[in-house]
Amino acid sequence: MASQSWTHATLALQLLTVDPGLGGICIRARSGPVRDRLTAMIAANARRLHPAISDEALFGGLDLSATLASGHLVQQNGLLATPGPLVLAMAERATTALAARLAVALDRNDDHCLIALDEGAEPDEVLNPKLAERLAFHVDLSECRLNDAGDAVPVTRTKVALRDVTMPTDIIAQVTRIAVDLGIDSMRAPLFAMRAARAHAALAGNTKVTQDDLEIACALTLAHRATRIPEPETEEEPPAPPPEQNDENKGEDTLDLPDELLLEAVRALLPDNLLEQITARKARAGRGNGTGAARKGNRRGRPLPSRAGRISDGARIDIIGTLRAAAPWQTIRRNASGREGLQIRPADIRIKRFEEKSDRLLIFTVDASGSAALSRLAEAKGAVELLLAQAYARRDHVALVAFRGTEAELLLPPTRSLVQTKRRLAALPGGGGTPLAAGMVTAFDQATQASRRGLTPTIAILTDGRANIALDGRADRKQAATDAQQIARVLRASNVDAIVIDTGNRPEPALRNLAQTLDAAYLPLPRADAERLSKSVAAALAD
Repeated sequence: MASQSWTHATLALQLLTVDPGLGGICIRARSGPVRDRLTAMIAANARRLHPAISDEALFGGLDLSATLASGHLVQQNGLLATPGPLVLAMAERATTALAARLAVALDRNDDHCLIALDEGAEPDEVLNPKLAERLAFHVDLSECRLNDAGDAVPVTRTKVALRDVTMPTDIIAQVTRIAVDLGIDSMRAPLFAMRAARAHAALAGNTKVTQDDLEIACALTLAHRATRIPEPETEEEPPAPPPEQNDENKGEDTLDLPDELLLEAVRALLPDNLLEQITARKARAGRGNGTGAARKGNRRGRPLPSRAGRISDGARIDIIGTLRAAAPWQTIRRNASGREGLQIRPADIRIKRFEEKSDRLLIFTVDASGSAALSRLAEAKGAVELLLAQAYARRDHVALVAFRGTEAELLLPPTRSLVQTKRRLAALPGGGGTPLAAGMVTAFDQATQASRRGLTPTIAILTDGRANIALDGRADRKQAATDAQQIARVLRASNVDAIVIDTGNRPEPALRNLAQTLDAAYLPLPRADAERLSKSVAAALAD
């Protein structure tokens, strides 16, 4: 018997065939026989895309060889010129630029639908959220085995045209209410649900949307977008009678379906770890893609589209781009000069460009004050060692700043050496007051130096939030909080990323306010051990 995820995946592909206006589907599955069996259902005229596809391949452009051979301008069509489905392999690697171009193509008309094949192995390796929002369906086949996959369902022509399917008048408001109850803030979700209901009715040969059509449509389009789990309402009083219909509404087609039935259909597809996914999603918001900042140059890195430029020291000429720029003018230049052969002008020169990711520096700023200091420092030590174990894969550097008494101290300069880290962390001091502002200043100094060396710094502040030592060393709780807020504004103005980790027994409002000033992720983690701390920081740093 086929698994539920497989059944939903095949049904979604059929609905996309009926109504390409549903945008598409994101299929999360590694390359293998299960995915191959599913993609066999995709239409034969589907065009294949890859994450590094060029603008010329998408939108068309100059046919260089034909132009040079014929002597006049010859244009070639791009993949988006022909209506039909698009298949994007390794969709989790799609750049923001490619995601934006595909999103515009999907918004423009219903000529295309996108099948995004997400092959990500880690939770943070996902399809660009702006592009995913424009796809009605999302199916996870990661746990689906070949024995759980059924046969590829052939897509048959519907007996009823989609335009002939009618929708009850009360559906729009009801589906919108359901989306609000699930914490969905995008209007695309209820619109997709209604389109999917009409497509499912047409697929079943019905001319009117039924209860089954609506339940299936809501489950397929809303479950993966939910940000909260609605609790079933317990009615203490009998519900009020429905309002009387006006004369102008009498005779209209309605579907008297309780909201709870639709919510139950969506709850059945909610993932078991939804709360963990929501927490990681909030922590990752605005934190980038988990790597260092992008730097553009003309020597090395990932190729970018070439740009017009001048020949100078270190510049590398894009020969193909230069020929493309010069080809349309060859006939005019030959007639003007009276000379044969290829003629290149300085304005035709195109310079190669590349983009590389800088290394990232994670600066742990640890509260070493008070009676719980030894416990917190031990957790920080374990977290640093766990993160360093992955430093070579992630290209991370780690530094450690401890603040206690009246000042802060740099215990571990930026390093990727696990041996050196263990030596420096062998014996850490503890006790005394909490000079939070001093710790933030020391971390900021390290971040500034790291930026000058080409690193991308991120400050992780690990504290219980009870700052009581001002920046000048006085024991003044109110001034200590003011100093910390002032330094936080400086950090934010300097565009330094930060994470605030609250290790107190209960969340501290002052730390939440500090995180808001920093524009940083706030992670309340009472009694966090080293493994949980490292995982939380890694999730907050990921995209």
